[in-house]
Amino acid sequence: MKYPNMFGRGESCTLDYSRVFKDDGGYGFQFSKPINGDPDIRIGANVYKGYAEFPWSSFKEISRGTALHLMFPTILGSHCLKWEGVWREMRALNRNTSFAVREQAGHTLKSSIQHVLMRDRRDDKILPTKGYLVKLTQEYAGLGGNVEFVKNDVELQYNLPLVFDSIIQLSLAGGILTKIDQNKDIKINDRYFLGGPLTLRGFTVNGVGPHSDGNALGADAYWLSGLHLYTPLPFRPGKGGFGEMFRSHFFVTAGNLGNVNLLETAKENFKNLTETFRLSYGLGVVLRLGGIARLEINYVIPVRSQNGDNVDRGFQYGIGISFL
Repeated sequence: MKYPNMFGRGESCTLDYSRVFKDDGGYGFQFSKPINGDPDIRIGANVYKGYAEFPWSSFKEISRGTALHLMFPTILGSHCLKWEGVWREMRALNRNTSFAVREQAGHTLKSSIQHVLMRDRRDDKILPTKGYLVKLTQEYAGLGGNVEFVKNDVELQYNLPLVFDSIIQLSLAGGILTKIDQNKDIKINDRYFLGGPLTLRGFTVNGVGPHSDGNALGADAYWLSGLHLYTPLPFRPGKGGFGEMFRSHFFVTAGNLGNVNLLETAKENFKNLTETFRLSYGLGVVLRLGGIARLEINYVIPVRSQNGDNVDRGFQYGIGISFL
């Protein structure tokens, strides 16, 4: 349930509840309001309980948390500054969960502060025809609790219109996790994962990188790139109407996932993350689902993979709000 303009001064209140299984439900309450009547500067808070399963790593997690956030614009773009405190309970998903995952089960308490800077000059978030996106995220965990790390992420996208309503899109993303206490390993539920029909195509969901008995373990660094060509459907059926929700899609994606060794130089770590990269290409159809998500149906051919990767050659489909 959503209550916009709850008290007549631009406030927003959202309540939601879900029940996935007999013993595990989720809820959330969020409230935000503008500061001094300025809709571009907002402060807010939320409390929540969530339940999620991660079948690629064979664990499940119950999270209970609260957060405070401040949103404001500058000449650089829009900013979101957030503090979050969350109690997480991790459990094995089934009897096939590997020991490497089971040994990380239990309770963790994370208190972190996060800053997001986003400059979005695209004309559409789902199927843009021009413009660019720059998104930088920094997170520091260690303000209490027993989880400590520094996390930095970057996401870039550029769209160039061509002839015959075709679009070339270049996308880049990457991230790195750094330990604060070298004697503490970063937990699996904080690590990066890679692979799937909306990211590194040609691999199963989060199927790239280190595995133990079939369970993905994640890693503390990744990079991902994609070159896409979007065109109208052949012969343009439904031009000006329903057909405009579809695009033909040709793409090449490349990326890698790995751990950073602090005993090695930055040059050596960079070499390790670039020499063993994965590569795929393919074609398909993209369907816009309103203004918030998209459906992709592609035929993908993986060209490069590494031992332990879960390759998915052939037809892939995916629905999501986040994609590269």
